[in-house]
Amino acid sequence: MRMRADGRVSPEPDTEATGGGPLAGIRILEVGTMLAGPYATMMLADLGAEVTKLEPASGEISRQVSDTYFASLNRGKRSLVIDLTSPEGQQRLGELVAESHALLVNLKPSAIRRLGLTFEALRRWNERIVCVAITGFGLDGGDDPAFDYVVQASTGIAAMTGDPDGPPTLPGYSSADNSTGLTAALGLLAQIVSGRGGQVDVSLYDVMLSQLNYHAAAYLGTGAEPRRRPFGAHSYYVPAQLFPTAEGHLALFITHDGFWKTFAAEAGVGGFETMAERASRREEVLDAVTAALATDTAAGWQNRLRPLGIPAAAVRTLPEALAATPEAIITAGDFRLIRNPIKVAGYEHVYGPPPVLGEAGR
Repeated sequence: MRMRADGRVSPEPDTEATGGGPLAGIRILEVGTMLAGPYATMMLADLGAEVTKLEPASGEISRQVSDTYFASLNRGKRSLVIDLTSPEGQQRLGELVAESHALLVNLKPSAIRRLGLTFEALRRWNERIVCVAITGFGLDGGDDPAFDYVVQASTGIAAMTGDPDGPPTLPGYSSADNSTGLTAALGLLAQIVSGRGGQVDVSLYDVMLSQLNYHAAAYLGTGAEPRRRPFGAHSYYVPAQLFPTAEGHLALFITHDGFWKTFAAEAGVGGFETMAERASRREEVLDAVTAALATDTAAGWQNRLRPLGIPAAAVRTLPEALAATPEAIITAGDFRLIRNPIKVAGYEHVYGPPPVLGEAGR
């Protein structure tokens, strides 16, 4: 992929730029901290973009968390030390912007503006620069703290997660940061493909609200509020949740009548033949399925149901999942990490190591 004379992006790959990936020739600057911003640009670097982290002399803050944490979000990038608060640093920023396609930043809105990291501030250097801002509540949403868990609490996610008789619950990973990073990467690429420069504004709050799509639609359309159900049961599909078994828990996801017919025959459960009936008689269905699944282990049910095409899986730990799918593990320098989930025919990802602070100079 490369820029044409008219400013639009040519689909022809620039194979000399960064190893022939689909984003070869695309140059991205990152003023990223912690997770959302660095994750966005790492996904793009995996696909062949040249990503340069602009870091203060002390380094981006996630370097202080742990080496593995930093590597998991920054493989394959370059690092350049720059003081964006100084006139010299601002001059260098402009020079870099003049040679780049996009700049992605995740900081507070006031810091983004103070450091001149918006399209309005940078367009004098490059009219086609794409400036992506990741913030908590939007560039015009103020500086209130908006870390991942705070956003999950404020958008209603924590309130609808967990056991009905327990407290609100958060997932065990940074779902808001990761989701926002992917959304920002999509926005960045969309604006690059348009051939126009401009400001892209992505907030954690907006992204997580958007991911509550069908819950929000139900409430806005009918007034039905989301509610917590035991074992994380789905709002519409029955049975679709975790179930205890003779040993371990099983995730079972029956979405249509064909699945139910096959499952019921294998499990020895009668009745409840239509989706509407299963939804209206939820508790009866769950009692019958729970009793049936208690006769075998989670692993046993998985081995019985999967060959029949039934969506079912025994609950694993992360170590168990990695042991079962070693092909998901890649090497980037001295680190073993998880591969990029995007598979492009004819392209093998090249996973470079995380950058040493300032290795690309100043």
